[in-house]
Amino acid sequence: MSNISTAVAPAGQTTDWRKEFFEFEDAIYLNLAGQAPIPRVAARALDRARDWKKLPHTVPEETYFGLPDRVRALLAQLIGGQPEEIALTSGASIGLQAVANGIEWKPDDEVLMVRGEFPAHPATWVPLADAGRLRVRWLEPRERFITTEEIVAAIGPQTKLISVSHVRFDDGVRIDARPIADAVHKAGGYLLLDASQSCGAVPMRISDTGADFLVCSGYKWLLSPFGSGFFWVRRELIDRLRPGPFYWMAINGADQFSSLTGPGVKHAPVPAQARRWDIPETASFFNLSAMEASLEFVNRVGTQTVWDHNLALIEHMIARLPGDRCVLASPREAERRGPYACVRARKPDETKQLYEKLRAAKIYVSLREGALRVSPHLYNIERDIDRLIAVLSV
Repeated sequence: MSNISTAVAPAGQTTDWRKEFFEFEDAIYLNLAGQAPIPRVAARALDRARDWKKLPHTVPEETYFGLPDRVRALLAQLIGGQPEEIALTSGASIGLQAVANGIEWKPDDEVLMVRGEFPAHPATWVPLADAGRLRVRWLEPRERFITTEEIVAAIGPQTKLISVSHVRFDDGVRIDARPIADAVHKAGGYLLLDASQSCGAVPMRISDTGADFLVCSGYKWLLSPFGSGFFWVRRELIDRLRPGPFYWMAINGADQFSSLTGPGVKHAPVPAQARRWDIPETASFFNLSAMEASLEFVNRVGTQTVWDHNLALIEHMIARLPGDRCVLASPREAERRGPYACVRARKPDETKQLYEKLRAAKIYVSLREGALRVSPHLYNIERDIDRLIAVLSV
């Protein structure tokens, strides 16, 4: 692999994607799974949104509905869904809560989770279990990493929902959603897939996953602002979920600002559209203007480009990992990993020291569950990985 982040563009020319991001100067940033940098086009969109707020009379009227709808369309393009199936949220938790509030639970209904799942999942389901509305069952991996087969085997007649990350935050394990979806559907249940650590970096079509619900934060692989995200609902389920309060701009006819309360206005959400789960003040200029620009960039680059680039860098890292000091804390097989990998010190209690040593060298990774999570992107090159390895080796 070259020391330049390149890909073959549609016209056949070589593209240096690093120019699309701001310079990190003397720092090496390998923590996109924690917080993504926005590309230059998104920063310019933020500047425009700031100017709108300085002079509100310059805000285009179509922004209030047009901007959210354009973001929905870009997200639908990215995952192969339909705009009507997408709600705009502040992160993954809003979608989890929408499912929790929308399903008619019975006390014996079971929500199946894998031990060590990202805290947003137990924070959603455990309180309902404590209140006696459902049961939570934890699945313990038999060996080091959870497998798709283990999740499928754990499904029982009471399994109403499987709440699982497509790529785990703590070890980078990637599950194969389709067999899980097929098995839970046979049991009469649903699959909720958290794509926060995969959407935008792992090639995926939502129809291929078989998922019923998908939640995703926007500030990671979607390169969008903190406080952005989306919730996808399979179209057939939108009107089956239990009704509840919703943001008023989901009312049919809400775009007619001059006659919002007149005769004939029905205070019900637009049928068969997921916008009923939009966060309030959906058309937040600062978040959505930048998110729109970032999603246009992500779609232009293509998820496959990000996946191929990261795969090469992670394989480069694994091949050079100093075995006397470090061990791989993610699956070795690329087909079982997401767009990053984790390592830890051979003596686990020394991992935090490695983390501090990297920070002192201005190499930024995440410290998660006793491991260093290394998550590059198109602005990283082999030389960045070589510097990482050099620090880990001494």
